[in-house]
Amino acid sequence: MWFWFALGSAVFAALTSILAKIGIEGVNSNLATAIRTMVVVVMAGKAGF
Repeated sequence: MWFWFALGSAVFAALTSILAKIGIEGVNSNLATAIRTMVVVVMAGKAGF
């Protein structure tokens, strides 16, 4: 079971990093952090966490 949690964590961290590098340039850093956090929360919700 721990393997799936570790894999999910790695995937979500990678998605956060990718989203931070694309499409969020020129946006306030606080807003960008909020957007990335919401994306991670949505993805985690779809994964059943």
